[in-house]
Amino acid sequence: MPLHVPPAPASALRSVLTALGSPTAVREAPVPGLRAHQGPLCPDHPLPLHVWDDVSKTGGTPLTRLAGWSFLVRGGERAVATAEAILTADGWMFARFCGGPYVASTERALVQAESLNAPYQPRLLSVPELYMLTLWLHHDVTADGAEGLPAAGDLLVPLAPAPPGIAAHRPHHVADLLPRLTRRLTPAPLLREPA
Repeated sequence: MPLHVPPAPASALRSVLTALGSPTAVREAPVPGLRAHQGPLCPDHPLPLHVWDDVSKTGGTPLTRLAGWSFLVRGGERAVATAEAILTADGWMFARFCGGPYVASTERALVQAESLNAPYQPRLLSVPELYMLTLWLHHDVTADGAEGLPAAGDLLVPLAPAPPGIAAHRPHHVADLLPRLTRRLTPAPLLREPA
């Protein structure tokens, strides 16, 4: 089934296009693959980037916030980086280029998601407390990609590298994965010495 990629705000896309059109911004990016690429670069697959903060304090209830929009930056047939735009008081602004393993992992997870039997709206969900990034496949393809919470019918696909004990690129229902994440972050009770 095809993924229903939500449209990014026009000003977020413009800010990324401006950065990609700036030889200085590309040359000074901390992403070797972006700097080394010869030829045109273009943004692709805009994904709303949500952050789940304070996992251990929410008792398993995912309280997320929109942190920005992430675009895969294509150089030819493959993604060479991501470009992020964030909302500021002046509107959507280009924030940074990113590289590393999450670029190829995001691309791989999107291809994997295309082969699923149900339509989904792709998003990214970051869990900073676990140093974890997931492809969030939202079941409501007509929803505003900038809003909403993970629902029981949604899938989360941990991107590589995933935290120990969580398999990367394996789709998990939200209802199955979230309790595992909260358990990982719940402090172990202090052991008292016997009296």
